[in-house]
Amino acid sequence: MATGYDSDHEVERFEVTDEDLEFGLSSGLAKKRYRASKEYNTYGIWAQEDSDDDERPSFGGKNSKKNYSTGIDFISGGVKQSTGDILKEKDDDASDDSDVDGAPMEMDMAGMPKHFGGIKEKKTKAPKGKPQFRTAVPEQGFGNWEKHTKGIGQKLLAKMGYEPGKGLGKNKQGITMPVEAFKRKGRAAVGAYGFEGTKNLHGQFPTTTGEEQEEEEFQEQLAQWKKQPEKAKQKVKYKYKTVEDVRTTGGPGTKKKMAAPAAASKIKVIDMTGPETRVLSGYDQIAGTQLQFTDEAMPKKKAFSMPELEHNLTLLVEMTEQQILDNERRLRHEKDMIINLKHEDDKLTEVLQEEKKSIDKLEAVLEMVEECERRLDLGSLEPLTLRDCETMFRRLQEEYYVEYKTYELNQLAITVVFPLVKKMLIDWKPLLDPTLPLQEFLLWKELLEEGHGMPLGADGTGMDVYHRLVWETWMPHIRTMFGSWSVRNYDQMLRLLEDWLPLVPTWIMDNLYDQLVMPRLLTEVDNWNPTTDTMPIHQWLHPWLPLISPRLECLYPTIRHKLGKALTNWHPSDASAIHILKPWKPVFSEGSMDSFLLKNILPKLGLCLQEFVINPHQQHLDGFQWVLRWHGMLPVQSLTSLFEKHFFPKWIQVLCTWLNNNPDYEQVTKWYLGWKSQFPEEMLNEPAVKDHFNRALDMMNRAVGGGGVVQPGARENVAYLTSTERRRDFEAQAAAEKRREERTPMEAARKAANVSMNFKDLIQAKAEENNLVFCPIPNKWHEAKAVYQFGTKTIYMDRGVVFVQGEKTWVPVSLQNLIDMAR
Repeated sequence: MATGYDSDHEVERFEVTDEDLEFGLSSGLAKKRYRASKEYNTYGIWAQEDSDDDERPSFGGKNSKKNYSTGIDFISGGVKQSTGDILKEKDDDASDDSDVDGAPMEMDMAGMPKHFGGIKEKKTKAPKGKPQFRTAVPEQGFGNWEKHTKGIGQKLLAKMGYEPGKGLGKNKQGITMPVEAFKRKGRAAVGAYGFEGTKNLHGQFPTTTGEEQEEEEFQEQLAQWKKQPEKAKQKVKYKYKTVEDVRTTGGPGTKKKMAAPAAASKIKVIDMTGPETRVLSGYDQIAGTQLQFTDEAMPKKKAFSMPELEHNLTLLVEMTEQQILDNERRLRHEKDMIINLKHEDDKLTEVLQEEKKSIDKLEAVLEMVEECERRLDLGSLEPLTLRDCETMFRRLQEEYYVEYKTYELNQLAITVVFPLVKKMLIDWKPLLDPTLPLQEFLLWKELLEEGHGMPLGADGTGMDVYHRLVWETWMPHIRTMFGSWSVRNYDQMLRLLEDWLPLVPTWIMDNLYDQLVMPRLLTEVDNWNPTTDTMPIHQWLHPWLPLISPRLECLYPTIRHKLGKALTNWHPSDASAIHILKPWKPVFSEGSMDSFLLKNILPKLGLCLQEFVINPHQQHLDGFQWVLRWHGMLPVQSLTSLFEKHFFPKWIQVLCTWLNNNPDYEQVTKWYLGWKSQFPEEMLNEPAVKDHFNRALDMMNRAVGGGGVVQPGARENVAYLTSTERRRDFEAQAAAEKRREERTPMEAARKAANVSMNFKDLIQAKAEENNLVFCPIPNKWHEAKAVYQFGTKTIYMDRGVVFVQGEKTWVPVSLQNLIDMAR
C-alpha cells in the first residue's frame, strides 16, 4: 500500500498502486520474516540484540557480528578491511614512530587518516582554568573523497564564506574538524562519567571537572612542603588587605553554598537501566556517581590542616573587617548628619531673618495705625485729613503689601476714612452740585475696591470696603434727596445718576431704582390724566428708558388703558392724538401697539372715510388727509383694507359715471393720476390697491375704444397711460419680490426669536379688548418666569401655555377660560 500526496486538493492518498502489487509479488525483494526470540517476547523493544540467532544477514560476511564501537570507515577503493585489522594497524603505528617516511598512516576513530605526507599534528596542552577554544589546522587530505564526486560540499561551504583551515561561523569562531562518533562507557546520563568525546573534540573544547581542579590545588599545596633545590625554592606569597580594600570590597567574601540542596539526596529513584530494577535513595547513587558540591561543601585534601586555628584566624579577620565597616558606616552617617545640620541651620537662619523682617514691618504698620488713632481724637493738635489717609493707604499697599493683604488692613478705612467722608458730605446738595465729591470717591475706589459682590451678612460682613463706603456715606444723602424730588423734574436726577453710574456698585444702583425711583414713577403714572395734563407723559417718562427700560414695562398697561379712555370721544381731525401716540410706537411692543391702534383708532378712521365725498368737479381732501396721516402708525394691511372697504367702491362708481357722460379724457387722465399720487408708495405696492387702479384703467380703455366718436388723441393718451402703469407695476413687483427674498431668512430668524414675545402680546391684546389689567408683578418669579397680574388672577407663561395660580399649585388654562376667570 503506497501513500501519495495530491498537491491539487492537499490530501494524502492511501490507495494500492501497481508498484505496490509488483513489489509485494516479487520473489527477489520479498522480505524474510524472522521468528521473535524469547528475549524479545520478554522485554519487547528493550531486549538486547546480541543473540546470534537474531542477527540479520549483511554484506560483510556470513553471520559476521558488527562492532559498532568503531568509527565510520572511508575506503578509497579495493577490499574493505576488517575492523580488527584496522585496530591492529593503529597499535603498530603508535609503537613505531622513529621512521616518519616509512611509517604507515595513523587512523582516527572515524577511520580517517590522521597524518598525510609524514606530517604529525603537534600536541598542545590546554591551559588550566576556564576552557578555551583551540583552532586547529585541518589535516592534509581532508575531504579527498570529493575528487570522485562533483564536490558539492566544498562548493556550498565556499559560498557560505568557509576557508580551509579556519573555523566555521561569521567570525571563524567555530570548530575546524567534523563531529566524530564515539562509544559511551555505559547507560548513565550524559556527563555522569565526566567528559565524553574523542581526543580531537577534547582538544578543541578542553574542560576540567571539579575533582581535577581540586587535585591540582592539592598538588600545589603539597609541593610547598617538599624539599626542592635552593634555586627552585619559591617563597610563599601572602596577600594583605588594607583598610581601604576592606572598605571597597565591603567586608569578607560571601559564603559559598552547596550546589545541590539536601533534599535532592533524599528523593526515591527507580533505576531500570540494568537487567534488574534497583531502588535508590537519591540521584547520587545512580551509576556509582555523587553529586558535585562547591568548594566549601566538598572536603579538600590539605597537606597541613589545623581547622581550629584557621577558624579562629578567619573569625578574627572577619570581626576586624566588620568593625572597620561599622566604623566606616558610622563615620559616613556622622558626616551626613553634619551636612544636614548645616542645611537646617541655613534654613532656620533664613526663616529667622524673614520673621525678623516681618516683625519690623508689623511694628512699622502698628505705629502708623496708632498715629492715625491719635490724630483722630477731637483734642488732637494735628487732625487727620483725607489726604493723610490717602498717603497712609498708598504706603501700606506699596511698602507693606503682604501684610496689607494678610491682615486685611483695608478694613482700617471703616474707622479712619468713613468718618472723614461723612463729615465732607454734610453740606452736599446732590441735585444742585452732583459732582462735588465725585473725585474723592473715584480716588477711594481705586484704593479700596476689590471686586466683591453684595454683603454676605445682614450687618454688612463680607462686603467690599468701597461698597460699604458708598452704602454708608453716599446712599443716605440720596435717600434724603428723593423725599423732595419731583418726578417731572427729571433732568437733574438723571444727570446725577448718570454721573455716579461708573462709581456706584451695580447692586446699590439696582436697589436705588427699585426702592426709590420706581415707586415714585408708579405713583405719578397713576395720577396722570391724559385729557387734562398739559405735559405729555412721554416727556418725563421716556428719558428713563436708557437706565431702567425693563423696569418700566409694568407701567405700559396702565398708560395704554388711560390713553384708550382718552380716545373715546376723539375725532380724526384732531392731530394731537398722533403726536401723543407716535413716541410710544418704538417703546411698546409691535403686537401691543397694533392691537391698541386697531381698537381705538381704526374704527374712527373708517367712519371718516365713509363720510368722505368724491366730487371730480370740486374735491375736498381733508378727510382723506386725516386718514393718510396715520400711515406710519397703522399697519399697511389694515390701512389698505380700510380704503378697499370705504374708499375705492365710491371712487370706481364716480369714475364709471363720469366716463358714461362723454367726459374730457384729458381731465379724466389728470384726475386718475392725481388720486394715485395721493397714496404712499408702500400702499401702491399692495395687490388690492393695484387691482383697483388697474380696473380704472380698463374702464378708461373700454370707454376710449368704443364705437362712438372720441376726442382726438384721447385713445393714444389712455393707451400710453396704460402701458406706463403696467410697466411700473411690473418693475415694482420685481423689486418687491427681490426684497421679499432677501427678507425671508431674517424674518424667519426674528419670528423664531420672538415666539414667546408674540404670545405675550396676544394675551395683552386680549386683556385690552376685555378692559382687564395685564402687567408684570415686580420682583416676583416662578421657575425663572415672570409673574403677571391678569385682571384678578396671577399668571405666568411657559412655552406658549398660561398657568393660573390656584389654591395649592399652578394650573394650565386656555385663553378664553382665563378671561372668564379674570372677570
